Amino acid sequence: MNTSFESKDLRAALGRFATGVTIVTCVDAAGQPVGLTANSFNALSLEPPLVLWSLRGASPNLVAFVAASHFTVNVLAESQIDLSRRFASPVHDRFAGADWQPGLGGAPVLSGCAAVFQCASDKHLPMGDHMLFIGRVLAVADAALPPLVFQAGHYHQLGRTL
Repeated sequence: MNTSFESKDLRAALGRFATGVTIVTCVDAAGQPVGLTANSFNALSLEPPLVLWSLRGASPNLVAFVAASHFTVNVLAESQIDLSRRFASPVHDRFAGADWQPGLGGAPVLSGCAAVFQCASDKHLPMGDHMLFIGRVLAVADAALPPLVFQAGHYHQLGRTL
């Protein structure tokens, strides 16, 4: 076990963990939709229903999410890789051409996702170089679609069930 490591070593080891891919959305103070690709999403509690995700402290979207009363976690389907890439890039209007509807608190709900969690923003906590967001799940939806998977810096298909 390596007890002396650099940030790049930690990043490489964390990359061995396969995750789903989400687009987390909210509306900013002006009522404009905000969204970004994130793979830091996780379940926290069933009773009460809580989820969590984190955002880099240097993100230009941090102010909008800290101020938002609600956010939506859109779990992407395998077919939504282009949407994931668009929301991970610095394009001006990430929502242009995306099929979405305003959800609870105005937070965008994207169409065609494997799952959607509409949440009231419960807490945000600074942790290291990120902000941790905890949301109380108010509404949930899912579809029998294979999820988009991310591992070692690349997108993957789920593969066969064992």
